[in-house]
Amino acid sequence: MERNDFTRRTALGMTAGMVVTVQANAMGLEPTGEKAMERVLGIGGFFFRAKEPEKLAKWYEDHLGITLTPKSYGATAWRQEAGTTVFAPFKQDTTYFGDMSNQWMINFRVRDLDKMAAQLRAAGAKVEIDPQTYPNGLFAQTADPEGNPIQLWQPGGVDKS
Repeated sequence: MERNDFTRRTALGMTAGMVVTVQANAMGLEPTGEKAMERVLGIGGFFFRAKEPEKLAKWYEDHLGITLTPKSYGATAWRQEAGTTVFAPFKQDTTYFGDMSNQWMINFRVRDLDKMAAQLRAAGAKVEIDPQTYPNGLFAQTADPEGNPIQLWQPGGVDKS
């Protein structure tokens, strides 16, 4: 079997001007003849410090639809829709995340950027929609109540004009 039968490559144009090639392999194995490597399946959790964790978790649930962490193992945790996830370390001195004290920025895929922005603005959040349409979609910048940067991404080359 040829490599193209196993591997699908997607080029993602990033607003920072870089291109990341994401290699997806549904079976999690290298093509025949190459050394098999175990691969992670996705992000299983995102953990970070907060001044008021319960209040911030509630904000994410109320405004972005991310359900709270279950109180028992039998309860269901938030499930995201399948789709592209970019894993991209940036240089230490980047200004892309805003304030230099921000060590991370999370990017959430959304179905309708304009509707999500309106929902967040109605709740008092400042949302800046990038007016440019990129080859991989539309972007907006916002932050949670503790100032953690959030990028919103509507995949696809949607024309906003």
